[in-house]
Amino acid sequence: MVNEKGMSSSADGTAGNAAGHGRTLWLDCQAGVAGDMLVAALIDAAEDSEAAERAVRAALAALPVEGFSLEVGRVPKAGISCLDFNVVLDEAHENHDHDMAYLHGHEHACEGGHGHIHGREGGCGHDHCDGHRHGGHHHHAGHAHDHAHGHAHDHAGDGAHDHAHRNLADILAIIEAAPLTPGAAAFARRAFGILAEAEAEAHGLPVEQVHFHEVGAVDSIADIVAVAVLVDLIGIERAIVPVLVEGRGTVRCQHGVMPVPVPATVGVCRAHGLPLAPCEVEGELVTPTGAALVAALNPEFVLPERYVVASVGLGAGKRAYERPSILRAMLIEPLSGPAAPSPRGHRGAEGEDTLAEPLPSSRPAPLSSETQPPTTVCKLECDLDDMTPEQMAYAAERLSEAGAREVHWVPVVAKKGRPAYELQVLCEPQEAVAIEAVVFRETSTLGIRRCIMDRTVLPRRLEVRHTAFGPISVKIAMLPDGTERATPEYEDCAAAARAAGVSLATVMGAALG
Repeated sequence: MVNEKGMSSSADGTAGNAAGHGRTLWLDCQAGVAGDMLVAALIDAAEDSEAAERAVRAALAALPVEGFSLEVGRVPKAGISCLDFNVVLDEAHENHDHDMAYLHGHEHACEGGHGHIHGREGGCGHDHCDGHRHGGHHHHAGHAHDHAHGHAHDHAGDGAHDHAHRNLADILAIIEAAPLTPGAAAFARRAFGILAEAEAEAHGLPVEQVHFHEVGAVDSIADIVAVAVLVDLIGIERAIVPVLVEGRGTVRCQHGVMPVPVPATVGVCRAHGLPLAPCEVEGELVTPTGAALVAALNPEFVLPERYVVASVGLGAGKRAYERPSILRAMLIEPLSGPAAPSPRGHRGAEGEDTLAEPLPSSRPAPLSSETQPPTTVCKLECDLDDMTPEQMAYAAERLSEAGAREVHWVPVVAKKGRPAYELQVLCEPQEAVAIEAVVFRETSTLGIRRCIMDRTVLPRRLEVRHTAFGPISVKIAMLPDGTERATPEYEDCAAAARAAGVSLATVMGAALG
């Protein structure tokens, strides 16, 4: 069926990609990005926004976390109707974010009422920081605002404030306990791992020793898990984020007045090469959580020369700056060819523009990693001599689900001459902490060796070739001498071979012919 956005939706009312193909997301961050803004924009851009909202509500209701409720509705921003996603905290978790002048390091003067003015996720990216939620900015707002204003805050009381002391292991346990799909769980782990690495760098501590309020805050957990659910539900396999527009000035933390962009945001952007551009707005537009979610999308930075827009979502921020606090998310379809586009669903004649074939969603590779593989990877390894084959196979499966690029079991001779296996796991450096947590949980090892490795990677691109057995994705690598090597994607070929009742080699040959 076709919904009100002109996009086909499934008969059961789900908000996923009805065609079964991966989608391309363009995030227009002219007013920055924060967790709640991204949640709202993705719900709004989904084929069935009501179904997407239901999916988010169901996932967050199942989290083993208390102290919040959700409000989702439309609000005007500069005369434009936007979707607002608001995590309403109870009294024990409320961040009391209201004093703009104080947050920006100016005179201690309150600008009006109490509550979420612009966002609950702002701040400096440090422990117990004040913050502002600009559309999801609650960096370390929470009870941190009470700290900086000198209010009493007893962490040793009845446990109501335990959320301020969660570490990465606590967060990963929450994700593990939630009934998320493997794709959503992997994305959430990746985003939290990226944020944890930035926090650890800002504090100068190992990740496992950092107890940070940002990730521990209830609303930050809700934002990141909600985005993970939506990315998986919509079927986003490629993301394009040309620039993150950031404000200027300062923001006040318990540690003092920090410059914008704050240390954790800078850490995320530096580690993942996210481009920043300053603007005239005084205040923090890009939060650490927002930056970490963008980094977790593994984005490209250049838009196609031409494309058509399939759907648009507008996510509202909470504060009123001179620049409207709006995050725009667009699902686009790149065009190929020199002329105007042919009608949707029809291939044009030779020389006409046609919609580029979307990539099959069965491929396990995350987002743009097929065409932009990392040149640096982290290798994790440990020796094991007391696990059964079933346990080893299960551990490898869970590691792959968690985002490992490669998982190997290598036979070795361990100490005392015992036959054993060496577990080798390759992952992206920012995912190492989350992957290590899976290794410790699913194996009997007491320690993990880690090293960073440089890789030489051939340039490659993906093409969709039409065969008698249907469209088949083909990966084409360019060799140093300029020649090309084509490899059909196994999942596509296997599915086509089963459907047609022919051999795998027959389908692969057709894709290469």
